[in-house]
Amino acid sequence: MSISSKIAPHLPYLRRFARALAGSQASGDAYAVATLQTLVEEPTLLADGEDVRIGLYHLLLRVWSTMPVNDLASGTARGSSVDGARQSLEAMTPRSRIAFLLTAVDGLSPDQVAKVLSCSPAEARTLIATAQEQLAQQMATDVLIIEDEPIIAMDLESLVESQGHRVIGVAATHGEALELVRKQRPGLVLADIQLADGSSGLDAVNDILKSFDVPVIFVTAFPEQLLTGERPEPAFLVTKPFRIEALKAVIGQALFFSEAAPAPAR
Repeated sequence: MSISSKIAPHLPYLRRFARALAGSQASGDAYAVATLQTLVEEPTLLADGEDVRIGLYHLLLRVWSTMPVNDLASGTARGSSVDGARQSLEAMTPRSRIAFLLTAVDGLSPDQVAKVLSCSPAEARTLIATAQEQLAQQMATDVLIIEDEPIIAMDLESLVESQGHRVIGVAATHGEALELVRKQRPGLVLADIQLADGSSGLDAVNDILKSFDVPVIFVTAFPEQLLTGERPEPAFLVTKPFRIEALKAVIGQALFFSEAAPAPAR
């Protein structure tokens, strides 16, 4: 089997992980491309018999550790929010965040995380626990939920409130989302794609972003519709049915890379 055939099924998830790690589509995709270029130049880096997914993540992190984000993402200058976020990430034990993302977002076991990070399983567990503590210390913010399924909306509301955030409202349609935003600006948006009246959560998000910048996490049962590589794609994406720890991890990353998510109004 050719290298391209081996890695093709894993590319959407490699891009997703790279974007969550870097904090933007442009930077994450640049790292993913650099990873593939490295693999083309040195195909032996993906050994025969090796778990392809583990091998790709290991190689991505090798690229991540050796190439600064501002050299990879076109149009990203020094001093930008992304560059500053990377410096902050380095100061906040990045290996623990990486370990937590691998297990919470991508579903890897501590043993698999250990292989990706070239460490012992015990160290991987310690890194994951450290990240959980750090993520719990993220600044709370106001959250808008765009979701038409009442039970899922309730689960999302309960989860974000348990993390110290405040839900300003739940919108089941495009119009309801814009109306809620007109009343109060959120510091984070959790959005489904297909809404009750046939409208689009993606369109609602795009309209919101025309007015102000806010971190957005898409929560969808059809991630492949957003990970096509053919149009602008979200940096933060969680697949339904979502796992609580996965969503917590992505919320932490989204807020980490947000320049100024407003604290919740009390």
